Amino acid sequence: MPISKTTSRLQFLDWARGVGAAIMLQGHTYHSFLRQDLRTSSTFVLSDFLGGLPSAVFLFLTGVTLAFLMDSRERQGASAPARVMASLRRAGYILGLGFLVRIQLWLFAWPGSAWTDMLRVDVLNCMGVALAVMAVMAVFRTVERVRLCAILGVAIAAASPLVSQIDWSGVHPLIKSYVAPDYASFGFFPWGAFVAFGVSLGSLIRILTHEQLERAMQWVAVVGCVLIVASQHLSQLPSLYAKSEFWLDSPFMILIKLGVILILVAFAFLWNKHTAGKWSWVRQLGTTSLLVYWVHIELIYGRWLGAWHSNLGIGQCTVSAVVIMILMVLLSLARTRYRQWMALLSPMRPQAQVARASGD
Repeated sequence: MPISKTTSRLQFLDWARGVGAAIMLQGHTYHSFLRQDLRTSSTFVLSDFLGGLPSAVFLFLTGVTLAFLMDSRERQGASAPARVMASLRRAGYILGLGFLVRIQLWLFAWPGSAWTDMLRVDVLNCMGVALAVMAVMAVFRTVERVRLCAILGVAIAAASPLVSQIDWSGVHPLIKSYVAPDYASFGFFPWGAFVAFGVSLGSLIRILTHEQLERAMQWVAVVGCVLIVASQHLSQLPSLYAKSEFWLDSPFMILIKLGVILILVAFAFLWNKHTAGKWSWVRQLGTTSLLVYWVHIELIYGRWLGAWHSNLGIGQCTVSAVVIMILMVLLSLARTRYRQWMALLSPMRPQAQVARASGD
């Protein structure tokens, strides 16, 4: 089917999301299937290191799409309260899906899982809360959100070590999980910063022409490189915080990941510029990343492949990761092309019925 100019122009975002999905699939495969005695190998260390990036990519790109929603409502002439409500509905939808995923995983694992597993703050839960917080930015114009959301992202990242130092003993653990940095959950601090940065870039994309966007993507790559180098250097200096853990709440860790994401987005733009209109399995994964996320979590961590959990070697895990990626691509194709396939089959049905009738 022909691809619209607008859709083709933004295919690179699906491609970037697909890269995140592919990294996620391999990371979760190794995390679930690899034997414990092999988890100090360089292969697992690299897989685990890369595995920390997909969540940031998904949060960032969700912020980009939220910016598109805000801008669309603004162009339609919607009032500020109406734009905020539209953004809150998007946040509620994502948060609701987050709870559905946790409930489904608990039901399929019952009775081997505790009911508290349904309350775990996963990336979708964080995404929904962050979108709800960012909804207030809809009161501003698109051009204003470029600057304001970038500042907000820096503020969230900078405040994360301070939030970690708060005494949370008198607060319910569930509330803490949604707010404070924690290795076991996705708190708004610092993960919400990626959504804010995404809203900033998404707003920028909406105010640029195609020619301007191409030039802007070059600067996005430059900014990404500068963020990585500068943040890595600054992280080695004495900290301004009384206490801060690099992999938990460090602002520099957030900025380094942001730099990687910006380079990924810029590369995705360049790659899709030369492959526009061609099918891509990476982009295909990105178009249905939520479905892929939901299904693969159950497949990899559920009881379906329970005999493989912590029981495979590196080679076996590598083959498993490739097979699971293929399965997820096929699932994605079934989701996006189901109607097309049905339309191709439907003209054959009357002919088959006529043939049967003449045979009778």
